[in-house]
Amino acid sequence: MTRIIAVANQKGGVGKTTSSVNLAASLGSMGRRVLLVDLDAQGNATMGVGVDKSEVELTARDLLLEKATPLETVIPLPELGISLIPANGDMTEAEIKLRELPLGDFALKSALAELAEAFDYIILDCPPALSKLTVNALVAADGVLVPMQCEYYALEGLSALMDTVHKIRKLINPNLEIEGLLRTMFDPRNNLANDVSAQLVQHFGDKVYRTIVPRNIRLAEAPSHGLPAMIYDASSSGARAYLALAGEMMRRHDGGQMRLGGTL
Repeated sequence: MTRIIAVANQKGGVGKTTSSVNLAASLGSMGRRVLLVDLDAQGNATMGVGVDKSEVELTARDLLLEKATPLETVIPLPELGISLIPANGDMTEAEIKLRELPLGDFALKSALAELAEAFDYIILDCPPALSKLTVNALVAADGVLVPMQCEYYALEGLSALMDTVHKIRKLINPNLEIEGLLRTMFDPRNNLANDVSAQLVQHFGDKVYRTIVPRNIRLAEAPSHGLPAMIYDASSSGARAYLALAGEMMRRHDGGQMRLGGTL
């Protein structure tokens, strides 16, 4: 059964796109059929997997506004073991026009329904704001993965996101759940980071992934080469962390029931 995961945090600079790209690539390396959907007008996830956002003919905008069939917007990336629906500045148009549609909040959910059987995981890279595009992602998703730095202001942003998730669960998508909280850019030498980390575990328990993504130069360099970290430098601590996250996620989900390499 397909699992749709929105990677969301309205606070920028927390490793959201890095997590989307590297989680998708890690799941793909483990035999899962993965679709990465870039919903951010900055197109960073698109560039992060080696696709030139200025050259793509169809984007997630065309998916959302029904300017193309869902399958037409998918770009296979066999060298990475995943597929992509790209994004660029055209997403600004989608953000505006979705507000004018009576069922604008359901555009992504409807589109992805046509693709679900082809993939085990669909990873949605959301914009760094609680925008119409993020709402679309939360309506379509089964779970929300929240990357966050262990710092004071991160807790305030997390509270706002939790409120939004609660409202969407209550009003539109009763199946939406918190997939997990992912501690990113973690420096164990920082006392505040350790304190916030402990608070997260205390309040959210097993919703906090055991995997922690450290600050890592190779992880930061990889997007400039258009590669996930596991391909840019598989031995780096950042690449190993996202492989561990993918393994932890699969253990939570499937219990051996999901397809591996296309077989049951």
